[in-house]
Amino acid sequence: MYDFAYQKPSSVADAVKLLAGDSEAKPLAGGQTLIPVLKQRLNKPSTLVDLAKLGLSGIKVSGNTLAIGAMTTHAAVADSSEVKRAIPALAVMAGWIGDDQVRSRGTIGGSLANNDPTADYPAAVLALGATVKTNKRSIRADDFFQGMFTTALAPGELITGVEFPLPVEKSGYAKFRNPASRYAMVGVFVAKGPAGVRVTVTGAGQGGVFRQKEMEAALGKSWSPDAVANVKTPAAGMNADIHGSAEYRAHLVGVMAKRAVAVAG
Repeated sequence: MYDFAYQKPSSVADAVKLLAGDSEAKPLAGGQTLIPVLKQRLNKPSTLVDLAKLGLSGIKVSGNTLAIGAMTTHAAVADSSEVKRAIPALAVMAGWIGDDQVRSRGTIGGSLANNDPTADYPAAVLALGATVKTNKRSIRADDFFQGMFTTALAPGELITGVEFPLPVEKSGYAKFRNPASRYAMVGVFVAKGPAGVRVTVTGAGQGGVFRQKEMEAALGKSWSPDAVANVKTPAAGMNADIHGSAEYRAHLVGVMAKRAVAVAG
């Protein structure tokens, strides 16, 4: 690692002030992406601003909303009785992220801010029509994700939480995992709720998470695995690497979609 300063503010306002005052400063949430990047010397921040003491963790159901604080860990989401009751697929998805160590440290806010094209949370947030809350505003999921590692967040803007609209009638997630990293080679989240019928795909697209609108239309007419069985996803724009070709990932979208719908019931 390179040398850097370390700050641990006790309020969101102080954290924002530190980040705004130094363009080379980086926020530290769970650190599951940032720390490896620092070790590899692929990033050289002047200061790490630790968000651990900002009081941004917690899960609460209030009225027609499930609210999850930005610093809530994947393990907390996976184990939450509130999440299991309100959106079971969200708890299942969180339980499939990485391993025990990653789930115990990684956070929902950190995952969304990083917007890795193979991450799980973007698929859930987009499928469920969630709203990303920041220290400045509320951002609809449809507007938040803007491409690989790119979001609508402005410099110095911090995610404070995520709100999921309720009730969710059906939801399911299926993921084909890389056996080493456990990132999604292809993950498909399906949902039927306040945001309508949605099918979102992570891990497959070069631009990150996306909606498969042909499958959404098919499920809108008939909610069943058979409804999406013959809907093809074009290979153009799919990721291709040593783990799988673009054509293979396009095929997996259909396979995972069928499994996700079957799980949703």
